[in-house]
Amino acid sequence: LGPEGERTVPLTGFHRLPGENPDQDTVIRPGELITQVVLPPPAPGAASRYRKARDRASFAFALVSVAATLRVEAGRVEHATLAFGGVAHRPWRARRAEVELRGAPATPAVFQHALIAELAEARPLRDNAFKVDLARRLALDVLGELTARQPARTG
Repeated sequence: LGPEGERTVPLTGFHRLPGENPDQDTVIRPGELITQVVLPPPAPGAASRYRKARDRASFAFALVSVAATLRVEAGRVEHATLAFGGVAHRPWRARRAEVELRGAPATPAVFQHALIAELAEARPLRDNAFKVDLARRLALDVLGELTARQPARTG
């Protein structure tokens, strides 16, 4: 909500790349205020988890964060969403990994393969290259936890 009235911005269009204005991380205009965030309902039966790795317990800022939802049925991934924070200028939705996971066995090896494929094109800077491996390991751990939390179900 701002001087020009109310507007809706999809989450995928909220963060912006630095370009000509590296000090402007979002599309919020001067005088605007976020008054509501609307999220889609979670997938039925999916478990979710958010985890962040930080430099020190006293720092709230994540070096890397992972948000995921997962639904496993009969040992196979029926639904998966995955996103990383702290690894790019804006949140990184791991769509390639999501596609690779859907329908695949819910095993650490499959998770590892999907995460490696997702992060293969990451282009870290000299001083933050460690984040690629940290993101992979953190996501692998989160997906493993979500798999363990799934109730035993059959098709």
